[in-house]
Amino acid sequence: MIYFGAILPTLSYGVQVWVESLQRKSNAAKIRRIQRLTNIKLAKAYRTTSYEALCVLTGITPITTELENMAKLYHITRGKNQDDLYDAPLSYRRWPHPAKAIELHNKRGDMQYKMEIYTDGNKKEKGVGSGVAIFADGSLTHQLLYKLAEKCSNNQAEQLAIVKALKI
Repeated sequence: MIYFGAILPTLSYGVQVWVESLQRKSNAAKIRRIQRLTNIKLAKAYRTTSYEALCVLTGITPITTELENMAKLYHITRGKNQDDLYDAPLSYRRWPHPAKAIELHNKRGDMQYKMEIYTDGNKKEKGVGSGVAIFADGSLTHQLLYKLAEKCSNNQAEQLAIVKALKI
């Protein structure tokens, strides 16, 4: 209660003005330290527990992500960035479970499929990327490659490939 009622509002004061400064690792590290100390107390964990593990244990969104979402929400509600229309950030706890959103069917062995779609997402030292290969009647018809931002995860790259494949 103290974290959400006092610490987070204090840390997020004027975030829409200074959120870009979190791109520097030194600035982000300073603000993460504050959340880390709070998370250690909340989780009753050892001080050697990693920051990411503490966020998972306490169920609190990492502070840099939370502050970026607050700034985005501010700009959306105040009418800024009209050329950059995007949805308001949604807490990861409110994301719908994938099993409830889609219905899966098994491939039948006796059926011939005219189209096969393969997707892949990767995160390596060179960067983050995803790709889609679409085969129709056994021949390659589409090959799509995408480069993502360095801070994107492997899961985000995989999801982007799936979304792009579904749009074709």
